Amino acid sequence: MYAVRRLEAKTERRVYNGIPPMNSSETRAGTLTYAGVFCVTLVTLMYEILLTRIFSVTMWYHFAFMAISIAMFGMTVGGLVVYLHPAYSRQDQAVRQMGRSSFLFSVWIVIGILTHLFVPFCTGTSLACLASMVVTFASLSVAFVYSGICVCLALTRFPRQVSRIYAVDLAGAACGCVFLIFVFKVIDGLSAVFFAALLAALASILFSSQSQHEKFHRTALLFSTLLAALLIANTVAAERGSPFVDLIWVKGKSEEAPVYEKWNSFSRLTVFGDPDSPMSPITEGTSPTYPANTAVSALHLTIDASAETILTSFAGDFTTVDYLKYDVKEIVYYLRQNSKVLIIGAGGGRDILAALAMGQKSVRAVEINQDILATVNERFGDFTGHLDRNPKVTFVNDEARSYLARSNDKFDVIQASFIDTWAATAAGAFSLTENGLYTVEAWKLFLSRLTPGGVISFSRWFTPGRAQEVYRLTSLAAASLRGMGISNPRRHIILVRNAWGQAAWAFTGGAATMLISRAPFSDSDIDKIEAVANQMQFTVVLSPRVAADTDFADLASGYDYRGARAAARSDISPPTDNRPFFFQMGRIGDMFRPARTTRVLKEVTDAAHVLGTMLVIITGFTVLCIVLPLRAAGKRLRNQNAWPHMLYFAAIGMGFMLIEVSQMQRLIIFLGHPTYALSVVLFTLLLSSGLGSYTTHGIVKRSLKKEGMVRLGVLVIVLCAFGIFTQRGLAAFQSAVTPTRILVGVGILSPLGFLMGMAFPLGMKSASRNQPHLMSWLWGINGATSVCASVLAMVISLYAGISAAFWTGVACYAVAWIAFFWSSRGTNNAQPEEVPAETQAATTRV
Repeated sequence: MYAVRRLEAKTERRVYNGIPPMNSSETRAGTLTYAGVFCVTLVTLMYEILLTRIFSVTMWYHFAFMAISIAMFGMTVGGLVVYLHPAYSRQDQAVRQMGRSSFLFSVWIVIGILTHLFVPFCTGTSLACLASMVVTFASLSVAFVYSGICVCLALTRFPRQVSRIYAVDLAGAACGCVFLIFVFKVIDGLSAVFFAALLAALASILFSSQSQHEKFHRTALLFSTLLAALLIANTVAAERGSPFVDLIWVKGKSEEAPVYEKWNSFSRLTVFGDPDSPMSPITEGTSPTYPANTAVSALHLTIDASAETILTSFAGDFTTVDYLKYDVKEIVYYLRQNSKVLIIGAGGGRDILAALAMGQKSVRAVEINQDILATVNERFGDFTGHLDRNPKVTFVNDEARSYLARSNDKFDVIQASFIDTWAATAAGAFSLTENGLYTVEAWKLFLSRLTPGGVISFSRWFTPGRAQEVYRLTSLAAASLRGMGISNPRRHIILVRNAWGQAAWAFTGGAATMLISRAPFSDSDIDKIEAVANQMQFTVVLSPRVAADTDFADLASGYDYRGARAAARSDISPPTDNRPFFFQMGRIGDMFRPARTTRVLKEVTDAAHVLGTMLVIITGFTVLCIVLPLRAAGKRLRNQNAWPHMLYFAAIGMGFMLIEVSQMQRLIIFLGHPTYALSVVLFTLLLSSGLGSYTTHGIVKRSLKKEGMVRLGVLVIVLCAFGIFTQRGLAAFQSAVTPTRILVGVGILSPLGFLMGMAFPLGMKSASRNQPHLMSWLWGINGATSVCASVLAMVISLYAGISAAFWTGVACYAVAWIAFFWSSRGTNNAQPEEVPAETQAATTRV
């Protein structure tokens, strides 16, 4: 009798903890299984972010966010495979199947990246281009299919431990996004891919050890050894400048061997050229009056194989860089001499040299990429003249907006020359290059950091017939000045252009520099600009005296810009922190029509067109993920009460991704760079979601409906409060140092992640009780709608604002709350628990 009472007490504790009694044929996830799941999810997110980094180099920036969709697509397919394939139905084989899938995950990481390296990627409608895209994306997505199989098996074959496994799943993913930052400090991007494959192979070793599958265990060990050897060999070779595995095709072209290469978590820096072979110093901004046969020694520093800056040879003699005085980007130094200068984006040091050559008093150069500073001042310091040793020059490794927000210094000139880049950062690609330096709020900050006679200088492309960038720059300047209380902005704006016509810079048409001052430009200022323009054969497009057309005049005067917008057939409204997409000037209809290259830069309209195409394709894929299993299951599935569960998992999948993406975009502005936003948002939301998931482990069966309704209701309330008050809180800490702002970001996101992490295990507990055979399909629906939401969030943010994307996510969680109530209808909370078979047998024996 004592034995019976102990067994009954043990059963009661299981029921109290929300764990149904375990039959003798069922298995539990052991410690090695938990460790394996942690490794698989860590590698999944790590590889996903790695692909955004690699895509930014090998493709064009608007394709880089495809890495996110590929990963989520592959994992969703993996969930559907588990649901539809009978081989994955046996619970006693779950750990062994997880070992096989994680091993194939590792193998296909290697196959996928090698395929991408050897197949040139091109865009267009030709059969060859379509084939290259299909081969590239398909080969890369297979790895995520096997990752999805592994994770789906873990979450659906151990329902009693789903809360803990989901917590480990999220913790692994959270660590993956941070771990990659440290990996890049040691190895290059392609070696990091082999390192990710090695970790996936180690996960298969853990699973095979748990399942005691010795033959497979030896195979996984051998493959891991081979990967480790390849990783070490390639890393050592890369340090010597000749890696075994390297990029072959870049932006559709074969790349020559660089003089120098350096990867970090948000860029790949390469240096090309021969310091002993002089080149022309002419750039997009150089005056036509400068002698075209002049040659200087210089190197090209490229960022992600697209953005470029010049490393200029300098040995201390400023007469050797006299050509910089002929550049329209430096025209501000004719207006303000012997000035205190701040340069946003130090780059290769060209603007610094120009300021020094034109007699400026001091130069402070702010550069966010520390590896650019190291490349210019250390690796090629002897070539560039060690500008960091010049007593007039100070380099600052920081994001310019946050640096100025906490600085009380005033400057006579704040200069920014082509500081943007077509290259996609790890999250910038995902966000289609939002830029916090081109918003009304940022420019008001810049204006507040000027001395009374100070001037801001911004340089952009000026393309004849495609002047949208300078139109938008003008509307941004006018809105910022009006925000500072200036009633007639036109008196404070001057725009000068240099157009090369059909010469070397016919693609862009040259450059334009906008000068903005808090004080009205004086007659002597305007006379000076006109004199320099005449001498250099520049054109004054806009000033208090002249305007190239009525659109410029209306925009600069601060009038309603809708007339100019209609003429430009683009969105040239001033960007704000809620819509910080300066370079996305297309309208929503442009997503579904060919690029209008006659009016807007093709790179911009291509991005919108790709986004629209992706939205249509992924929406269709999401529908198929729901319809195909319905057809495969026939009447058996349609006659059951599956719809509430389907709606619930679709809603939380969309809601989580909409909120994650919107907060990533918002924190890019707050933290100053996509890398920081990506790390903070993913790490915080995933880790805190894991903790939230863990707290659902103790929810008992009879109180699941009540606990679920309360917790989901609190989540919706907290999300509403977050949306209302967060902006004010972020504004209060905008001037704080970067570590403090990171802590603030972690602090405000942690409660959201904690509560959102409860939604998935709550739904799984409900489904395992009512529809246990649907769990894999529901996991697939959750993944499919997350893929859809990743693109939908971008569309909403681009055309309606970041806040609109966030509130759409809140609405999704409200729908989830209703669906949870719907799925729980008819459930008797007082339903008696079934007496376990093992207790009955023990009683009979006694």
